[in-house]
Amino acid sequence: MSLLLTLAGGLGLFLFGMSFMSQGLQKAAGAKLRNVLTAISSNKYVAVLFGALFTAIIQSSGATTVMVVTFVNAGLMDLVQAVGIIFGANIGTTITAQLVSFNLTAVAPVILLVGVVMFLFIKGPMFKKIGEVIIGFGSLFMGISMMSAAMSELNNYPQVIGALSKLTNPFLAILVGLIITVIVQSSSVTVSILLLMAGQGLVSLPVCFYFILGCNIGSCTPAVMASLGAKKDAKRAALIHVLFNVFGMIIISVILIFAMQPFTAFIQSVSGGSIKRCVANTDTIYKVFQTIIFLPVSNQFIKLVNRLIPGDDKEQKGFTLEYINHSTIFSPTAAVIEAKSEISRMGDMAEENLKLAMHCFTDGDREKIDRVYATEKYIDYLTHEITNYMVDVNQQQLPVSDSLKIAGLFHVVSDIERIGDHAENIVDAAVQIQEQGIEFSKKALKELHEMFEKDMRIITLSLEMFDSENKEHLDEILALEEDIDRMEKELHNSHIRRMSKGKCSPESGLIYTDLVTGLERVADHATNIAFSMVDMDSM
Repeated sequence: MSLLLTLAGGLGLFLFGMSFMSQGLQKAAGAKLRNVLTAISSNKYVAVLFGALFTAIIQSSGATTVMVVTFVNAGLMDLVQAVGIIFGANIGTTITAQLVSFNLTAVAPVILLVGVVMFLFIKGPMFKKIGEVIIGFGSLFMGISMMSAAMSELNNYPQVIGALSKLTNPFLAILVGLIITVIVQSSSVTVSILLLMAGQGLVSLPVCFYFILGCNIGSCTPAVMASLGAKKDAKRAALIHVLFNVFGMIIISVILIFAMQPFTAFIQSVSGGSIKRCVANTDTIYKVFQTIIFLPVSNQFIKLVNRLIPGDDKEQKGFTLEYINHSTIFSPTAAVIEAKSEISRMGDMAEENLKLAMHCFTDGDREKIDRVYATEKYIDYLTHEITNYMVDVNQQQLPVSDSLKIAGLFHVVSDIERIGDHAENIVDAAVQIQEQGIEFSKKALKELHEMFEKDMRIITLSLEMFDSENKEHLDEILALEEDIDRMEKELHNSHIRRMSKGKCSPESGLIYTDLVTGLERVADHATNIAFSMVDMDSM
């Protein structure tokens, strides 16, 4: 019983350390790494290198591939860009086993102490995140120390030795590695535990060779789960990850069947005779080998997944979220991207609805009026759903810069929703004009359309700034906002002059005044959207 408790405690500490270190790294550097990831992924060879580096830093291929699936779903990355990062992530995840293969358990308590001191006593959110990383790193090796001590005693239990001896069947070894990794959702964990077992002589190298192949396939679980309910391209990205490891398992299994002894000798020669190093190096060599043979034919991977998952996404009926998927795995480094993509979609919808509303004011088309009202209900739905999502996200552990951005995104949602409300107000005015037979002078209509055109321009520029996070249009937006403020005063004065000359009726005058005021407020909301990007960029 004491042995089992020690083993379980060591495993728990190891899993805690892995998770805490990965989360800390994502919170400390995830947002900046994510931005680089999307910027350089157009070159698949560079994408492989950065995918490996990114995954090695955050210690989780699952987090990387989930992020890639999310980016593909959001339209920020296509399959050509995704394939290199996915291949690289498979290489980067082997860094954990490499670290575990070195004997760092003696300094683990010191590492843990340094992390605790940083986390508890040094002020500043970034220092606390780094402290979390160091705490996780120290806990990981403390867990390894406990598990190693417990495993050294397992040789005294014939039942354990008998059970492990059955893994000499290659198919069974692959299957067990697959199942365990699916359960823990991390090949880094299963390969690290396998490494410790091999170090205590509980499993042989040939068993490890096949076991790792199963672990590699099981590591696809997070990406597959993230693609459930997502768009077809996101599903295809997850399938590329699966095929990379399934095809790799088939090819390497054939090599092992016909060349086990030469392969074993090669691994031992590059590992200096250390069984732990042999296991860690095998994991890395597998992934590098697979990338070398698969990267030149990556376009064929894309063609294959397009055949296996054919067609385009069906247009969803009713109100739906396009980029936020509550049924998939939550990815801290992708959460703000999902929200921002959905907000951009909502902004485009509000912009088009405002344009349609103004057409309704001109021609009084009843069908268009109904479309504006229907779209406004859709915008209200998106406002509610996106806000709820961001409230949930804000309670999670996010990268530091993303946590600061959330407040700005709340304001953007509110501003877009208000623009949608003004579109509805314009249509309400159109209905009133129709029902009461109200007429406007040509001069009044011309003034409204001139102000409206400036409104559409400032909305377009502000949404472009929000999407691209580029300040290029800021000066033009500020100039337009001042121009619209000036126009509001001039149009109100012009309206008063027409009223005094009897050229406008009191009824049309009230509607005109409300419309001019509403269009000025639309410009204010658009400017707020642009400045939300500036504020976020300065955080």
